[in-house]
Amino acid sequence: MPKTRVQVSRRCGCVDAETGRQRGVTCPRLPRDDDHGSWYFAVQVRDLDGQRQRVRQGGYADPEEAQAAGRALAAADHDGAGAGCTVGEWLARWLATKDALRPSTRQGYAAHIRLYLIPQLGRVLLRQLTSRHVNGLLATLASRPSPTGRRLSPATVVGIHATLRTALNAAVRARLIPINPANGAELPHPRRPHPVVWTAGRIARWQQAGERPAVAVWTGQQLATFLTGVAQDRLYAAWWLAALRGLRRGELAGLRWTDIDLQAAELTVTQQRVHADGQVVVGPPKSAASCRVVALDAETVRVLTRHCERQEKLSAAAGTRWQNSGYVFTTADGAPLRPDYLTGRFRRLVAASGQPPIRLHDLRHGAATLALAARTDLKVVQAMLGHASIVLTADTYVSVLPEVAHQAAQKTVRLVLKAASTLGRPLGG
Repeated sequence: MPKTRVQVSRRCGCVDAETGRQRGVTCPRLPRDDDHGSWYFAVQVRDLDGQRQRVRQGGYADPEEAQAAGRALAAADHDGAGAGCTVGEWLARWLATKDALRPSTRQGYAAHIRLYLIPQLGRVLLRQLTSRHVNGLLATLASRPSPTGRRLSPATVVGIHATLRTALNAAVRARLIPINPANGAELPHPRRPHPVVWTAGRIARWQQAGERPAVAVWTGQQLATFLTGVAQDRLYAAWWLAALRGLRRGELAGLRWTDIDLQAAELTVTQQRVHADGQVVVGPPKSAASCRVVALDAETVRVLTRHCERQEKLSAAAGTRWQNSGYVFTTADGAPLRPDYLTGRFRRLVAASGQPPIRLHDLRHGAATLALAARTDLKVVQAMLGHASIVLTADTYVSVLPEVAHQAAQKTVRLVLKAASTLGRPLGG
């Protein structure tokens, strides 16, 4: 096998004032200043498709170090194609092969790659990527603002790392790299926000200083007040299902009449409508556990029956303009709803209701909280929400409604008082 030629040279990053380009090897300081610039190697290697390309890498302290790095890359090229592949090229190739991804998952991967991974690591050769590169990326993400100007949350940083780790696992399987340098990275520890109830004290702080919890739920009375006020809203049944049965926004938008059996008093979550790459797409639910059958109580059956009758009246009034989409929640002419329309409409209704603010997704949190307050078994709540793990359900919904907390406190004290009565004198006596 012929020996691959490795060229080394010293270059610098000085910019020519007239051309605006880097001077590279032509900088006049290079011959007279041994500490100026750094050493580079250049070598011909194959890309992922087996085509030969010239790769140049720099930052080496002396020509011997650059020569050794070039020879190592050339040796890797003899073992198979892809030695000249950069991290950016591999990420693009990997994402292009992921045909079975959910639209929202693909959108998340693409955003991580475009906004964070390629700008930070894209030019690094895949074979030269180290754990130091990965930890440097994570440190940068944790300390700098995102493209939107806000600091990235720990959960977002963990998600970006997960995208990189998954792509590099594929590179290991393809035998492009021996180990995954993203394994064992120093990750932040995101905290899952726990729902809290809008108590009188929290409402007062919100009214006085605008302070509001990250995730808040209404009490039963607050929810009843809201639902009573929006009883004539065209999408009342959607708010009801979110608040009492815990359906997600995309599941509401994707619900069809064929998914509902009013006689059996149940609905089946089989799909969702979500935003991906600026469009609304129909896809499977969020996870395998999210494909579920949700039991309906008698009042929910009545709510859906009235909604069906109302939709039939809209269809008759629209005449030929009616789109028979088959969806439960539609526009006035029968077209399926955009998920963000549900968000905007709910926000306006909450503002008009006078109730403390919550997000549409907080209705789902409230459904879980109310179910647990009604002493529903935790396993049943898990199934209703479509959680894959009961640990997730238990860890997230540790908050309880105030009256339930007071009842628990009273029961606990009664146990102690009962035990003390056997001693023949009251506690503290």
